Amino acid sequence: MQLNNITFKQVSKKELPAYVKKVKSAFAPALKKSFGEGVYIPSDNEFLESCRLDGAETFFIYLDNKEIGGATIIVRPTNINSLELFYILPLHENKGLGTLVWKAIEKRYPKTIIWRTITPYFEERNINFYINKCGFKIVEFFNQWHKENNLQQSDEAITIDKGKEKYFLFEKIMKNEQ
Repeated sequence: MQLNNITFKQVSKKELPAYVKKVKSAFAPALKKSFGEGVYIPSDNEFLESCRLDGAETFFIYLDNKEIGGATIIVRPTNINSLELFYILPLHENKGLGTLVWKAIEKRYPKTIIWRTITPYFEERNINFYINKCGFKIVEFFNQWHKENNLQQSDEAITIDKGKEKYFLFEKIMKNEQ
């Protein structure tokens, strides 16, 4: 599989409900595994908020014209960009496609200086993916003792507005040849 087999299709406003449904279906198993049945799963509106942020680009992702996942990227004038949402459809998990797609995302945004993303503390698969597969580093841990429990969206920080929930902030500094 090569990077040029990965394509991105902009999600239209009409397709946003289908996109959110797919994001939720990808995220729900980890929440249920960690916390059991009846666990809170973010609402459609919470996911839609990410898609509506300034600079948001939301895509369905395809491999050889077959849908395999999706992503919401925030592109900022500072080129400190963030990965807000990212999923591989459950049918396509554990095949190395996440890493392949991430490389295609990096290629799609060559001016990025720093990539940022967050993931909950309990999401061991995500933590492994971002650190060991994609080259991110954990730079901050948000929790009840953190000085800023509610970061606001800015050019310097990814959006976290979840009160006392626990999240890692990841960064990947790119070595651009500009």
